[in-house]
Amino acid sequence: MKKEFGKWLMDIAKYITTAVILTSLFADIQQRWIIYVGGVLAVLSTLLVGLWLVRDDKKKGE
Repeated sequence: MKKEFGKWLMDIAKYITTAVILTSLFADIQQRWIIYVGGVLAVLSTLLVGLWLVRDDKKKGE
């Protein structure tokens, strides 16, 4: 269950990245840095939590 939720969070990080790139290309926004900072924070948080949930819990040497 944790592994599937982690994969889902990594997919969300990809979708957020796509949304930020498309928004910055097509929208006429005065303060783009807000979108970039918010996007980077959202991507990093969802990606890191996703990777943490997907990691293999086995210890080395077993």
